[in-house]
Amino acid sequence: MNTDQKTSVENGADTSARPDNPQPKRSTALDPSSSHLEPRQISAMQFWLHRISVFLFVLISAVAGVLLVILPWTPQWTDNYLLLTFPWLRTIVSNGFVRGLCSGLGLLDIWIGFWEALHYHENP
Repeated sequence: MNTDQKTSVENGADTSARPDNPQPKRSTALDPSSSHLEPRQISAMQFWLHRISVFLFVLISAVAGVLLVILPWTPQWTDNYLLLTFPWLRTIVSNGFVRGLCSGLGLLDIWIGFWEALHYHENP
């Protein structure tokens, strides 16, 4: 052993890269070869999780969008308990521009959800 190796060992350097000190290979839980699931089952599960997440995104986007399109034009938009206690907020919310802005955001939300559904594709 030469002096460079002595100083690296004395300083606490990692000596596992040396050929005379082989380290056994440890199997981890993320290693597909040590797992009890086959890679084909893992990829199928990932596909289904992706499908479910896209479906939930489209569903939530569509429902929120429809609510934002319809709700500002109903009486419940301005005649609720929160707005009855704050009259200045009621005047802002009952403004036609704010109602139109909320409906526009609802249409945008619906468009984003359906765009995501139409452009969904799975990689083989």
